[in-house]
Amino acid sequence: MKTGMKSIFLLGMVVLMAACNSNQKTEDSHEGHDHSQEAPAAVSSALTASVKIKDDKLNAVYQHYIHLTTALTNDNTAEAKVAASAIEIGAKQIDGGATLAKAAAEITESKDIEAQRTTYASLSSEFISLLKKAGVDSGELYISHCPMALNDKGADWVSNSKEIRNPYFGESMLTCGSVKETIK
Repeated sequence: MKTGMKSIFLLGMVVLMAACNSNQKTEDSHEGHDHSQEAPAAVSSALTASVKIKDDKLNAVYQHYIHLTTALTNDNTAEAKVAASAIEIGAKQIDGGATLAKAAAEITESKDIEAQRTTYASLSSEFISLLKKAGVDSGELYISHCPMALNDKGADWVSNSKEIRNPYFGESMLTCGSVKETIK
């Protein structure tokens, strides 16, 4: 019980530290890509709160996963590190969460947003697997896919909205992708 309370306290501290971090952005070139449907990224904590995953520990990690996704969408490496650190702590509390924790640690250690995004693909794949095993109590989650991510190999991510906000290209190609599956 004490370990669980310590973990919750640490997760809370990481979130509080996020508010104190400065924005760090990097510029990327995506020549030859269609940027015609760009739109500003938005964070929606109300949507995050409306989804409840059956596994409480995974539900806590989900909150930080959305934070990480938003940070990458906003091209913010520093905020991505904060969110990934919280995921790492939470994933260590989940049965079968070691791979998720390892990927989160790699994002935390990375200084380059492209490296963070590459590792995010692995992290997302593992998160989707855990999410499908656990199931959702309430709300809907969307598995979105960007066919151009990872040098046109494609990659998925979990979203709490049908609206595409691409974490693999961020603000340079915000709406690239589509919803491929809904988890209810």
